[in-house]
Amino acid sequence: MFAQAAKILANLIVMGGSILGRAFVQAYRQALANASKNGVAQETIQNTIRRANKVMTEQEARQILGVTEETPWEDIVKKYDNLFESNAKNGSFYIQSKVHRAKECLEAVNQDKAQGTPS
Repeated sequence: MFAQAAKILANLIVMGGSILGRAFVQAYRQALANASKNGVAQETIQNTIRRANKVMTEQEARQILGVTEETPWEDIVKKYDNLFESNAKNGSFYIQSKVHRAKECLEAVNQDKAQGTPS
């Protein structure tokens, strides 16, 4: 008796899942069709491509933090802390995020140099 109930329950779950899956796919297709009519899909693709191409270069990171290639890592961290904190208090979130991205970029470069990997 219990085995039959479990089998019926499993069948209901599988059937319900497949119905829900088909409904989701159909809704997604309809959303894509509506978006393409409005030009939203193309705009979204273009924005995604633009964002993917905006990786910060080492040169840009050094300019943001005001450091050179000869600047020791400890000084870079001090510059970062100073700029990040001053923008946290009375600056802009945009500049603060640029400072953070610059530190991340230089951190990766610094790790590559420490490992002996050419950048």
